[in-house]
Amino acid sequence: MNPESFTAGERLVSSSYVRQGCEARRAHEQHIRQLLDQGKCPEDGWDESTLELFLNELAIMDSNNFLGNCGVGEREGRVASALVARRHYRFIHGIGRSGDISAVQPKAAGSSLLNKITNSMMLNIIKLAGVHSVASCFVVPMATGMSLTLCFLTLRHKRPKAKYIIWPRIDQKSCFKSMVTAGFEPVVIENVLEGDELRTNLAAVEAKIQELGRDSVLCIHSTTSCFAPRVPDRLEELAVICANYDIPHVVNNAYGLQSSKCMHLIQQGARVGRIDVFVQSLDKNFMVPVGGAVIAGFNDVFIQEISKMYPGRASASPSLDVLITLLSLGSSGYKKLLKERKEMFVYLSIQLKKLAETHKERLLETPHNPISLAMTLETLDGHQDKTVTQLGSMLFIRQVSGARAVPLGSVQTVSGYTFRGFMTHTDNYPCPYLNAAAAIGMKTQDVDLFIKRLDKCLTTVRKEKNKARGMCEVEADKKAEDGVEEVTRKRGNVEDNMDQHSSS
Repeated sequence: MNPESFTAGERLVSSSYVRQGCEARRAHEQHIRQLLDQGKCPEDGWDESTLELFLNELAIMDSNNFLGNCGVGEREGRVASALVARRHYRFIHGIGRSGDISAVQPKAAGSSLLNKITNSMMLNIIKLAGVHSVASCFVVPMATGMSLTLCFLTLRHKRPKAKYIIWPRIDQKSCFKSMVTAGFEPVVIENVLEGDELRTNLAAVEAKIQELGRDSVLCIHSTTSCFAPRVPDRLEELAVICANYDIPHVVNNAYGLQSSKCMHLIQQGARVGRIDVFVQSLDKNFMVPVGGAVIAGFNDVFIQEISKMYPGRASASPSLDVLITLLSLGSSGYKKLLKERKEMFVYLSIQLKKLAETHKERLLETPHNPISLAMTLETLDGHQDKTVTQLGSMLFIRQVSGARAVPLGSVQTVSGYTFRGFMTHTDNYPCPYLNAAAAIGMKTQDVDLFIKRLDKCLTTVRKEKNKARGMCEVEADKKAEDGVEEVTRKRGNVEDNMDQHSSS
């Protein structure tokens, strides 16, 4: 209510009570005004009443919620279901305009304001997470793979002669398909094995640039967050190569925003060389529903070019989800989650190492991977795909999600390209293994339950293997005994024949 409404209310209720209610409302409005003034994530999270007041105030600014609105166009924010309208807080128009996802909509001032505030808060969070020199970012209603495709399509206009993207191998389908979907030919650079870790082959990257020619290469497409024993690419060295050859550099930072180490690699790469854009998932880093990503970079003009490449308007749902989440958490709440994730990584590594040793396995040494861990599965007859795959199935049936039992020798064809040793990030990794990751939101009880169930599954698989081996041994012994009996029987028959012959 505005001041006139409060004054009118004093004629119905005691003025002291009305003034008290007015002051309470001002406390909520103070939070909103501070957010609009600063464009930063508040230090402390908001309560739900402040959040809902803010969202309702924004929604009222959209034309579909005007009292007496008369819409005669084809897109007037009409919604058949009241439940759907409430689910979206009556933000129906989406964000952006047909030529620019970041543009303001005349029909939807509230949705446009929501979009601007969300992008501003996200820029603040990226800086807080470790990339201090980031210049611009925007939330896009597509997951990481399609967001990468949008970046490649934008670069096409800058490098019309280019047809190749140099890509240090990581066995994850969406990042590979993002390049193919954009119409480019991925040039796969195999990783090098250093100890247990799979690392970037810098010499092969540079040799391939020289072989193909600088102008024919659209960009280098590197990765930060990945499954062990693959570790983040050598971003600083790749950034220097990109700067030396004047080639763009796109970083797949899918779930790296939650890792200070991954963010430090991006910051350092931009400082010593060239990084044009880095893309991260909303659901993996902010615990919101799947369907959104953040495209960020160090050149505001280029990031705006990417936003203008997006065709048409876009769904406001990912922006709304992450806005509500960040306002609920506050920057202090999000920093607490980042700190807890680091602690869970240490705890998971300790518990997984203990379990591995119990089962005569070992935790792979992958110190450059800050999120994912892996333990060997060599004692399970692990070189046989069936046994390793069986363990993965057992874990999934027991409601353990996210763990990956990785056999050797899998062959997978993705968009016409055949990967050998698929999921191991190399043609010939030395041993099969099991992955587990410590991602944002994980709790101690999650680790404990995972270790307990994994222990049971490993024990069960080993018992079944021993039982099968025992049955094979029994069968072999029986065959041997049957063979001896047959030989004895035949020998007896021969002797009987000889005796009969002698008698004759």
